[in-house]
Amino acid sequence: MSETFLPELPQELWRAGKLELAHGVRQFLRVMRMASAGLGQLLAEVESRGVKDLYGYGSTVAWFADVAGLSSREAGPVVRRAIALNPTRALDGTEVPPVAPATAAAAAEGAIGDHRIDQILEFLGKIPAEVSPEDREYAEKTLATLARKAGPRELADAEAQVLGWLDPDGKEPKDPEPAPPSREVTLERRKDGFWKLSGLLDDELGARTAAVLDAYAKPRPVDEVGQADPRSKAERQGDAFAEVLDLAIACPDQPGTSGYRTLLHVTIGLEELKSGIGTACLDFVGALTAREARLAACDCLMLPIVLSASGEPLDMGRLRRFVTPGQRRALNIRDRGCAFPGCHRQPKHCHTHHIDHWADGGPTDLRNLTLLCGFHHRLIHHGDWQVRMAADGLPEFTPPQYLDPLRRPRRNTLHHAA
Repeated sequence: MSETFLPELPQELWRAGKLELAHGVRQFLRVMRMASAGLGQLLAEVESRGVKDLYGYGSTVAWFADVAGLSSREAGPVVRRAIALNPTRALDGTEVPPVAPATAAAAAEGAIGDHRIDQILEFLGKIPAEVSPEDREYAEKTLATLARKAGPRELADAEAQVLGWLDPDGKEPKDPEPAPPSREVTLERRKDGFWKLSGLLDDELGARTAAVLDAYAKPRPVDEVGQADPRSKAERQGDAFAEVLDLAIACPDQPGTSGYRTLLHVTIGLEELKSGIGTACLDFVGALTAREARLAACDCLMLPIVLSASGEPLDMGRLRRFVTPGQRRALNIRDRGCAFPGCHRQPKHCHTHHIDHWADGGPTDLRNLTLLCGFHHRLIHHGDWQVRMAADGLPEFTPPQYLDPLRRPRRNTLHHAA
């Protein structure tokens, strides 16, 4: 491996001209790429000698991930790239040539980086097996030379032309049946408790999804104190996605939920749930606070699990239906939507909220129930607003003192005025 030296930065970058800055970026970029190529040579040698014999690990990926402090997903591409660009040895000691020697040479000079390398390696995997080694070598050398100066789009166009030259007939045509839509969605739970949603939608489904999210992601109107919706577009779309899920889950034909938003397994003592201090386990997928459990329990099927001090299940309650379909229809007629002052949300976007919570002995009847949209439901549970049932049987809300020092009750007049 050739020895490389890290270039020096000017002592005062703010004095550097634009050409000096650009030159510095190119220098450091070249050193980084050369260092990555050198790392690949070392990893290929570790792979050749056998990482199990050298260090006791089952794979080079696992060893490198541990050494570098990376996850296996992060370490895997680095190791695979190293093996593809450098010669290794088989079990009998014979040398295995690199998959892309011309690409490896360009990488060792610092002329191309990981993204262009992966682009060429992906192309080489598409070359049919019947193509001669000479033609394959020529194609790889051509692309490696072009990648030194070309961008990703130009390189992709060249790859398409080369592949057309190597395989002019293309893949054997299949039966003329319509191809199924290309749709991919992945949902992963992160270590911090959040869930990461990503996916790839075909044009038709993407347009339908955008139309639905746009319809529900409109900014909330200015409230009574003159405050506009503070949410960003991404936050509004996230809330819109939650509303669409609520609508789907609330459908009686929805498998697994039968029209109820949540099946909540409470794995804390009743006293902790009443006080709002403690944790619960939601469907055995993770922890949530007792306050969040109280919010979800307003509109769900509840399966209480009482635990002893040592964590032993002492009693498992029966599923209890809190709000019957008839009660829900009556609430829709009475409240006509979210009952919070100034909210325009319709009944289909609302949860059922217990004014006196069931954990505190609150009954499940119309005088103890009201409709709240998801945003105002969270606000009632986590904020300083309070709700009560007035003498005329309609809900009214008491604002925080910072909004009204006298804390005069308010009602939603939008739905009834309409």
